[in-house]
Amino acid sequence: MFSSRDADPVGERDDAWQKLDRPLRRILPRSLMGRSMLIVLIPLLVTQAIALGLFYGTYLNVVSRRLSDGVTGEVSLVIAMIEHTSSDAERTLVLQDASSRTQLGFSFQPGEMLSRYGTNHVLGPMDDDFARSIRQNLGRPYDVDWSESPQTVRASIQLQQGVMVVMVPVKRLNIGPIWLFVVWAVSSSIVLFLIAGLFMRNQVRAIRRLGHAAELFGMGRDQGPIRPQGAREVRQAAIAFNRMQARVNRFVAQRTAVLAGVSHDLRTPLTRLRLTVAMIPVCGPIRAEALKPDLADMVADIEDMERLIGSYLSFARGEGAEEPVLTDLRGMLADVAAATVRAGGQVLGVEGREGVESTVRPDALRRVLTNLAENARRHGGAMRFSLREGERNVEITVEDNGPGLSASRRAVISELNGTMASQNGNSSGLGLTIVRDIIHAHGGSIRLVESPLGGLGVVLSLPK
Repeated sequence: MFSSRDADPVGERDDAWQKLDRPLRRILPRSLMGRSMLIVLIPLLVTQAIALGLFYGTYLNVVSRRLSDGVTGEVSLVIAMIEHTSSDAERTLVLQDASSRTQLGFSFQPGEMLSRYGTNHVLGPMDDDFARSIRQNLGRPYDVDWSESPQTVRASIQLQQGVMVVMVPVKRLNIGPIWLFVVWAVSSSIVLFLIAGLFMRNQVRAIRRLGHAAELFGMGRDQGPIRPQGAREVRQAAIAFNRMQARVNRFVAQRTAVLAGVSHDLRTPLTRLRLTVAMIPVCGPIRAEALKPDLADMVADIEDMERLIGSYLSFARGEGAEEPVLTDLRGMLADVAAATVRAGGQVLGVEGREGVESTVRPDALRRVLTNLAENARRHGGAMRFSLREGERNVEITVEDNGPGLSASRRAVISELNGTMASQNGNSSGLGLTIVRDIIHAHGGSIRLVESPLGGLGVVLSLPK
């Protein structure tokens, strides 16, 4: 049995946060523009509130206290002077002289007593500061009336002979209208908020354009590459989308071309099969020895179709499931060369330094080299493998002594991602297409060159 003490505090905090999170989600904006503006607005309001608090709580209070102490100091000096006078005439002269010199209005009411004490409350710290200064500097009963006049404050001080009334101009106590600072803070915040909104709208517009282009591309409406706009990260996302769009389009075009090539290549063996079947006698005695050449041709045609279908299935499966590992490329070239010799090919040599390694998919790269070797064996007969190591990449070259391809033909095949063909136009199936697909998946490149042996050279560039 578990007691209440065994309750999980982390789970309780999570439940409390979930209860608080649900209403917040209903209040907070859902759009990126709204949330971005909220991120800008909240720190702006907090900053202005702190600035207003510092101004109102420190600077305003300090200045207000100094103004109040200055007024009460003058009043204290006048009180000290009239307390040392011996006649009403001298007191009147002192008050008149003080009024002319201090910009304060002094009057004396002999024999009067204050009927109320304290101060009226007004907005701002100057009323409290003025009352505090009277208490500290004068130490006498007082009454401060802020409603006497908008321009003056009536301060009544209780003396032994009577009540001294001091008319203090408000400008002697007021440091200036507070609303000016408030208006300045609010207006600057609004201007900054509008400027931030303009910048954020441009960023959000670029993201919306990217999302709209992705949605159209997903529905099959290819409107071409989008123009990168906005911040660096948004531009990078747009550039990545354009590259992805180009890769997908190239992938679709490549698969379409492969299907067309397979259908075209299958017509030839199928036509030969149909002709062979049509030539078989349908009546009379038939000798098995006479059908043996026709059956051999039919088996060869079926093997050609199996090879074409197998090549397409290998191309369609791709090599994404195999994990890249660090592989000895020189050793792989030696293995492929040995397998080519066993299959009846002629290998002139394997050139390259021992121990050259790169992170590749071994089975996929072996399929590339096997396809190139098979193509060289069919069209040339003799071939050579070479390996060259650079600073950032590794180049593998497979060249033969066959008829080769002209420069214009090599350019057309490279541009259209077509299949390898010799000068007489005989296709070799999906060899180059499979090679190109696998090499591009490794982040490398492929190019067709003229071989020093007189035939075609295929150069594979792979990153280290």
